[in-house]
Amino acid sequence: MKKAMKIYLVGGAVRDELLARAVHERDWVVVGATPAEMVALGYHQVGKDFPVFLHPRTKEEYALARKERKVAQGYHGFVFDTDASVSLEEDLMRRDLTINAIAKDELGNVTDPYQGQDDLKAKILRHVSPAFAEDPVRILRVARFAARFSDFSVAEETNDLMKQMVQAGEVNALVAERVWKEFEKAMTEIAPWRFMEVLEDCGALLILFPLFDRKKKEILDCLKKSSTATINTFERMALMLQATNSPIETVALCQHYRAPKPLVEMTLLVIQHQLQYQEIMHCTAEEMLNLLILLDAFRREERFKQWLRICEISTSQHHSDYFITAFEKIKKVEISREVSNSYQGKAIGDYIDKTRLENLTLFIKAYQEKSR
Repeated sequence: MKKAMKIYLVGGAVRDELLARAVHERDWVVVGATPAEMVALGYHQVGKDFPVFLHPRTKEEYALARKERKVAQGYHGFVFDTDASVSLEEDLMRRDLTINAIAKDELGNVTDPYQGQDDLKAKILRHVSPAFAEDPVRILRVARFAARFSDFSVAEETNDLMKQMVQAGEVNALVAERVWKEFEKAMTEIAPWRFMEVLEDCGALLILFPLFDRKKKEILDCLKKSSTATINTFERMALMLQATNSPIETVALCQHYRAPKPLVEMTLLVIQHQLQYQEIMHCTAEEMLNLLILLDAFRREERFKQWLRICEISTSQHHSDYFITAFEKIKKVEISREVSNSYQGKAIGDYIDKTRLENLTLFIKAYQEKSR
């Protein structure tokens, strides 16, 4: 006899509710249903590898309960069984961590077959079953959860299993885009340096990010600085990447993982011109103007200010206010009708640079006199 269809809230939403944290998205598992039944109820199927449906009103994702079997190496090497006979416990068994293998029904009853609530209380990241080893992305997810839940520790047996996965070459099969996606998510978390620490502990850092492995101290220092600063994820990532102080290797790493071009550009700007930021208080007007031109500050003001924020955190030197004030004094140059009639083409640009240099000279002189 076919089971009656039941719907459960699962994964992160249940975990975060139990931790009294804000829930930002909800995932659902449907037990005892077929794709045809879901479509008949108005759900819209979107999953390709296995049936996932969007709720007709909320548009939240509802996945049929499934089992999976490893048939090849890597993230895509799975086949799925979504027969209506698959139980909730079987579906939860395929999940990565016990804290993510908890479900709640519509009445609020919790199903926790793998003691996830105990691990929440003990603040432990523990794998659900040996099937964890079949998906190398789970190593990245554990590292990311360690960055999010900064007071949680990775269970010894889970770390041992991750080491075995690394030694078996599973990490080598990871798709570059997926590695970057997890890395980027980890950089949004409260303790991003823990992502690196967990990968290092299991041996994955050396394989995935050999440059980071060699520059561990510098990178961890930068990430810890960034956690107390008011910067966005883009700036935090550039701060971390510039800590390598190796333009060629950093570009190669970013190209391998298909990092966004603006991030690569910002990282190189910081590496190449950070020393000039440190010496800005002693720069002449000509040196300061040349730096602003190199940074393309007059056309890309927001990028210039991002560069300043990153340099300030990286060097622990607070020269940004001085540099921004100088920039604001000279960024706009009024072109009178007389000047417009007298100068053309490149001559206009030369006039603007000359005017900016004169104004910058006056600003520096006034600042120095005031500081005496």
